[in-house]
Amino acid sequence: MSRYTGPKCRLCRREGTKLFLKGERCFTPKCAVTRRESAPGMHTFRHGKPSQYAAQLREKQKVKRYYGMREAPFRRLFHEAERLPGHTGEALVGMLERRLDNAIYLAGFAPSRSAARQMISHGLIMVNDHRVDVASFLVSQDDVIRPRNNEKSLALVQGHLELTKGRQLPSWIQVTEAPPGIVVRMLPGRDEISVETREQMIVELLGK
Repeated sequence: MSRYTGPKCRLCRREGTKLFLKGERCFTPKCAVTRRESAPGMHTFRHGKPSQYAAQLREKQKVKRYYGMREAPFRRLFHEAERLPGHTGEALVGMLERRLDNAIYLAGFAPSRSAARQMISHGLIMVNDHRVDVASFLVSQDDVIRPRNNEKSLALVQGHLELTKGRQLPSWIQVTEAPPGIVVRMLPGRDEISVETREQMIVELLGK
Protein backbone atom coordinates (compact mmCIF):
# COMPACT_ATOMS: atom_id res chain seq x y z
CA MET A 1 0.00 0.00 0.00
CA SER A 2 1.40 3.41 -0.96
CA ARG A 3 2.12 5.87 1.85
CA TYR A 4 2.23 8.88 -0.46
CA THR A 5 0.22 11.68 1.08
CA GLY A 6 0.73 14.49 -1.41
CA PRO A 7 3.26 17.24 -2.10
CA LYS A 8 2.27 19.36 0.90
CA CYS A 9 3.13 16.57 3.33
CA ARG A 10 6.44 16.04 1.56
CA LEU A 11 7.26 19.70 2.23
CA CYS A 12 6.69 19.18 5.96
CA ARG A 13 8.93 16.11 6.01
CA ARG A 14 11.65 17.90 4.05
CA GLU A 15 11.62 20.87 6.44
CA GLY A 16 11.60 18.56 9.46
CA THR A 17 8.65 20.30 11.12
CA LYS A 18 4.90 20.58 10.77
CA LEU A 19 3.85 23.43 8.48
CA PHE A 20 0.11 22.72 9.00
CA LEU A 21 -0.51 22.93 5.25
CA LYS A 22 -3.27 20.30 5.35
CA GLY A 23 -5.41 21.83 8.08
CA GLU A 24 -6.87 19.48 10.67
CA ARG A 25 -5.07 16.44 9.22
CA CYS A 26 -1.85 17.86 10.69
CA PHE A 27 -3.29 17.45 14.21
CA THR A 28 -4.02 13.73 13.71
CA PRO A 29 -1.83 10.59 13.60
CA LYS A 30 -2.26 10.62 9.80
CA CYS A 31 0.16 13.55 9.57
CA ALA A 32 3.16 12.58 7.41
CA VAL A 33 5.64 14.09 9.89
CA THR A 34 4.17 11.97 12.71
CA ARG A 35 4.28 8.82 10.60
CA ARG A 36 7.76 9.39 9.23
CA GLU A 37 10.05 12.11 10.54
CA SER A 38 12.86 11.70 7.98
CA ALA A 39 13.09 13.70 4.75
CA PRO A 40 11.69 12.25 1.49
CA GLY A 41 13.82 9.68 -0.33
CA MET A 42 15.27 6.25 0.35
CA HIS A 43 18.83 7.23 1.30
CA THR A 44 18.38 10.19 3.61
CA PHE A 45 21.64 9.37 5.43
CA ARG A 46 23.56 10.34 2.27
CA HIS A 47 22.31 13.91 2.20
CA GLY A 48 25.17 15.13 4.37
CA LYS A 49 25.44 18.25 6.50
CA PRO A 50 24.03 21.36 4.76
CA SER A 51 26.19 24.46 4.30
CA GLN A 52 25.45 27.63 6.26
CA TYR A 53 23.79 29.19 3.21
CA ALA A 54 21.67 26.06 2.66
CA ALA A 55 20.54 26.11 6.29
CA GLN A 56 19.64 29.81 6.07
CA LEU A 57 17.75 29.30 2.81
CA ARG A 58 15.89 26.33 4.23
CA GLU A 59 14.81 28.36 7.26
CA LYS A 60 13.48 31.13 5.03
CA GLN A 61 11.64 28.69 2.78
CA LYS A 62 10.11 26.94 5.79
CA VAL A 63 8.69 30.20 7.18
CA LYS A 64 7.42 31.28 3.74
CA ARG A 65 5.59 27.99 3.25
CA TYR A 66 4.21 28.03 6.78
CA TYR A 67 2.51 31.39 6.23
CA GLY A 68 1.79 30.75 2.53
CA MET A 69 3.81 33.66 1.17
CA ARG A 70 5.65 34.27 -2.09
CA GLU A 71 9.20 35.60 -2.30
CA ALA A 72 8.49 39.25 -3.23
CA PRO A 73 5.91 39.93 -0.46
CA PHE A 74 8.14 38.15 2.05
CA ARG A 75 11.10 40.37 1.17
CA ARG A 76 8.94 43.49 1.33
CA LEU A 77 7.84 42.53 4.83
CA PHE A 78 11.45 41.88 5.79
CA HIS A 79 12.49 45.37 4.65
CA GLU A 80 9.61 46.85 6.67
CA ALA A 81 10.86 44.93 9.71
CA GLU A 82 14.37 46.31 9.14
CA ARG A 83 13.04 49.85 9.56
CA LEU A 84 11.39 49.10 12.90
CA PRO A 85 13.25 49.60 16.19
CA GLY A 86 14.55 46.53 17.97
CA HIS A 87 15.51 43.12 16.64
CA THR A 88 14.70 42.69 12.95
CA GLY A 89 14.02 38.97 13.23
CA GLU A 90 11.54 39.34 16.06
CA ALA A 91 9.81 42.19 14.24
CA LEU A 92 9.55 40.02 11.11
CA VAL A 93 7.98 36.98 12.78
CA GLY A 94 5.70 39.28 14.81
CA MET A 95 4.39 40.88 11.61
CA LEU A 96 3.94 37.47 9.98
CA GLU A 97 1.91 36.30 12.98
CA ARG A 98 -0.31 39.39 12.76
CA ARG A 99 -1.41 38.64 9.19
CA LEU A 100 -5.19 38.51 8.93
CA ASP A 101 -5.23 35.04 7.35
CA ASN A 102 -3.07 33.71 10.19
CA ALA A 103 -5.28 35.24 12.89
CA ILE A 104 -8.40 33.73 11.29
CA TYR A 105 -6.76 30.31 11.09
CA LEU A 106 -5.48 30.38 14.68
CA ALA A 107 -8.93 31.36 15.94
CA GLY A 108 -10.52 28.36 14.20
CA PHE A 109 -12.52 30.39 11.68
CA ALA A 110 -10.83 28.38 8.90
CA PRO A 111 -9.33 24.85 8.79
CA SER A 112 -6.11 26.07 7.13
CA ARG A 113 -4.36 29.29 6.19
CA SER A 114 -5.14 28.73 2.51
CA ALA A 115 -8.85 28.41 3.37
CA ALA A 116 -8.57 31.61 5.43
CA ARG A 117 -7.05 33.45 2.45
CA GLN A 118 -9.92 32.26 0.27
CA MET A 119 -12.48 33.55 2.76
CA ILE A 120 -10.76 36.93 2.85
CA SER A 121 -10.43 37.25 -0.92
CA HIS A 122 -14.15 36.45 -1.29
CA GLY A 123 -14.99 39.37 0.99
CA LEU A 124 -16.40 37.30 3.85
CA ILE A 125 -14.34 38.96 6.61
CA MET A 126 -14.82 42.30 8.35
CA VAL A 127 -12.25 44.11 10.50
CA ASN A 128 -13.69 46.83 12.73
CA ASP A 129 -16.89 46.69 10.62
CA HIS A 130 -14.98 47.32 7.37
CA ARG A 131 -14.62 44.63 4.72
CA VAL A 132 -10.99 43.58 4.18
CA ASP A 133 -10.10 41.44 1.17
CA VAL A 134 -6.30 41.43 1.58
CA ALA A 135 -4.91 38.40 3.41
CA SER A 136 -1.66 40.21 4.29
CA PHE A 137 -3.52 42.89 6.27
CA LEU A 138 -1.80 43.25 9.67
CA VAL A 139 -4.16 43.26 12.62
CA SER A 140 -3.54 45.62 15.54
CA GLN A 141 -4.38 45.60 19.22
CA ASP A 142 -8.11 45.95 19.96
CA ASP A 143 -9.12 45.08 16.39
CA VAL A 144 -12.37 43.11 16.11
CA ILE A 145 -12.65 40.55 13.30
CA ARG A 146 -16.02 39.15 12.30
CA PRO A 147 -17.60 37.34 9.35
CA ARG A 148 -19.95 39.41 7.21
CA ASN A 149 -23.45 39.54 8.62
CA ASN A 150 -25.10 37.22 6.13
CA GLU A 151 -26.24 33.63 6.30
CA LYS A 152 -23.51 32.21 4.07
CA SER A 153 -20.59 33.78 5.96
CA LEU A 154 -21.97 32.98 9.41
CA ALA A 155 -22.74 29.36 8.50
CA LEU A 156 -19.26 28.87 7.03
CA VAL A 157 -17.53 30.21 10.14
CA GLN A 158 -19.79 28.25 12.50
CA GLY A 159 -19.01 25.06 10.60
CA HIS A 160 -15.27 25.69 10.83
CA LEU A 161 -15.52 26.47 14.55
CA GLU A 162 -17.21 23.11 15.09
CA LEU A 163 -14.49 21.40 13.06
CA THR A 164 -11.65 23.08 14.97
CA LYS A 165 -13.25 22.86 18.43
CA GLY A 166 -10.63 22.11 21.05
CA ARG A 167 -7.78 23.82 19.21
CA GLN A 168 -5.65 25.76 21.68
CA LEU A 169 -5.87 29.51 21.19
CA PRO A 170 -2.88 31.84 21.54
CA SER A 171 -3.19 34.32 24.39
CA TRP A 172 -3.10 37.35 22.11
CA ILE A 173 -6.50 36.63 20.56
CA GLN A 174 -9.92 36.01 22.09
CA VAL A 175 -12.83 34.31 20.32
CA THR A 176 -16.46 35.17 20.99
CA GLU A 177 -19.19 32.71 20.04
CA ALA A 178 -22.44 34.63 19.62
CA PRO A 179 -22.00 36.26 17.24
CA PRO A 180 -18.67 34.67 16.22
CA GLY A 181 -15.81 37.15 16.41
CA ILE A 182 -12.12 37.58 17.16
CA VAL A 183 -10.74 40.26 19.47
CA VAL A 184 -7.02 41.07 19.22
CA ARG A 185 -6.18 41.46 22.91
CA MET A 186 -2.51 42.36 22.37
CA LEU A 187 0.26 42.05 19.82
CA PRO A 188 1.90 38.61 19.81
CA GLY A 189 5.19 38.32 21.70
CA ARG A 190 8.15 36.28 20.53
CA ASP A 191 7.17 33.33 22.75
CA GLU A 192 3.71 33.25 21.12
CA ILE A 193 4.87 32.81 17.51
CA SER A 194 3.21 29.69 16.13
CA VAL A 195 6.09 28.56 13.88
CA GLU A 196 9.33 27.19 15.30
CA THR A 197 12.02 29.19 13.56
CA ARG A 198 15.49 30.61 13.97
CA GLU A 199 14.70 34.04 12.60
CA GLN A 200 18.29 35.25 12.94
CA MET A 201 19.27 32.92 10.08
CA ILE A 202 16.69 34.64 7.87
CA VAL A 203 18.08 38.04 8.86
CA GLU A 204 21.61 36.91 7.99
CA LEU A 205 20.44 35.64 4.61
CA LEU A 206 18.29 38.59 3.51
CA GLY A 207 20.31 41.31 5.21
CA LYS A 208 23.40 40.75 3.07
